[in-house]
Amino acid sequence: MKIKNIALVGNPNCGKTSLFNTLTGTRQKVANYAGVTVERKEGSFKLPSGDAIRVLDLPGTYSLKPSSLDEEVTRAVCLGELKGEILPDIFICVVDATNLSLHLSLVLEVRALNRPMILVLNMMDEVKKRGISIDKDKWSQLLGIPVVEAVAVKTKGIQDLINQLDQKNLFITPYHSELSHFEQVKQITKQVILNNDSGDKRTAFLDKIFLHPVLGLVILTLTMFVMFQAVFIWATPFIEFIENFVAWLSDFIGPLIQHPLLKSLVVDGVIAGAGSVLAYMPQILILFFFILMLEESGYLPRAAFLLDKLMSKAGLSGRSFIPLLSSFACAIPGIMATRSISSERDRLATIMIAPLMTCSARLPVYALLIAAFIPNQLIYGWLSLQGLVLSGLYMSGIVSALLVSVFLKLVRKDKTESIFIFELPTYRIPDIRNIALGLYDRATIFLKRVGGIIVALSILLWVLVTFPQPPDNASMPAINYSLAGQLGHLIHPIFA
Repeated sequence: MKIKNIALVGNPNCGKTSLFNTLTGTRQKVANYAGVTVERKEGSFKLPSGDAIRVLDLPGTYSLKPSSLDEEVTRAVCLGELKGEILPDIFICVVDATNLSLHLSLVLEVRALNRPMILVLNMMDEVKKRGISIDKDKWSQLLGIPVVEAVAVKTKGIQDLINQLDQKNLFITPYHSELSHFEQVKQITKQVILNNDSGDKRTAFLDKIFLHPVLGLVILTLTMFVMFQAVFIWATPFIEFIENFVAWLSDFIGPLIQHPLLKSLVVDGVIAGAGSVLAYMPQILILFFFILMLEESGYLPRAAFLLDKLMSKAGLSGRSFIPLLSSFACAIPGIMATRSISSERDRLATIMIAPLMTCSARLPVYALLIAAFIPNQLIYGWLSLQGLVLSGLYMSGIVSALLVSVFLKLVRKDKTESIFIFELPTYRIPDIRNIALGLYDRATIFLKRVGGIIVALSILLWVLVTFPQPPDNASMPAINYSLAGQLGHLIHPIFA
């Protein structure tokens, strides 16, 4: 059985990941490329002929001339220069058919590599809604490659793509042009787009609302308020269920283990550690549910664009918005998301302040301290004092982050000005299948990369509070004789 290696290439927001999800389903592996923090998504499926296909979903890029770490990885894979990666047998270049003039430049760069290639004209449903006519055969003739029309989120055109991949020899003609990319784009679009009179009136109308300097900020503030309220309100019953389940599991397994130390290790170390990991999941998944919904709908890039001017005053750019928003669930995925920021200064500043966002792991600590020291009373008859203190703690994290960012802006000046260039995609109804797969990916990443560390630290903490065992005639609690107790006594004078 032959294995073909194919790579999906395309601009951000072209529907490339939707195509990847449609082709591979849940047969995906998410890791990092060797030596970098860029996420590597690989999947697989079988062709009707029985051949296996290994699919690599490359990070979105506007050009093979990289300006960020993501784009450097994409370029290196396309040229076969990335250590540990095989040069793809076939490139599938995915474009947003509603915006061909922007996406065609990357197509021409990939085509110039003279490797087997298939062009996928995605979002053809939007093209037809706008009354645009595209000559697919002319595309194929001009570029010398197969061209497939598709609507990835609705699985339309996928079978045509699979049929092209199932050909024993995907023949392409050598391609070379003396014209500049700009001239090639101009000539090709003129020949393949037969009717382009109708603009996207819906997107233009919605942009007048969502990108309005005043109304847009009000809508964004309300959206963030609803999202964070949902994160904490919706997550509560799930967290309580997990805590009750962990308590039941401990009560069930505990009596089955006779040896007291082994019982304590399993119940207080392993089960308690795993339970603490699972307790983080509801808030993380609910927050990412909203982030994915906003991203799929096309609103999230507009929120970043809207905040760019405000964030630039603190030494950040609009690209920092999404990593910082992710950090409210967990700082780890927030920090990993900074790789898309091209400016080294902005990227470093975002990494430095992301842990200052109030993540879900701090909420139980805040709740415990507030319940212990802040009276449960109402102000003006309707405002909860405890709720105001919690809001103040959240705001203090945001203010601290902005102050640190301003400080970094002053002490670490970038020689080059940070330019925020962002494509605003068409508004679309979110695809539930993509949302579900996105949540599955993030849950898997969190459990693999963070869960193991938390469980290991829980076991280590159990060792510290358990050993050495107290003597038979002990007059103090057992923890006083343990390594943790001795360490506490050692550092006590420092904080006394």
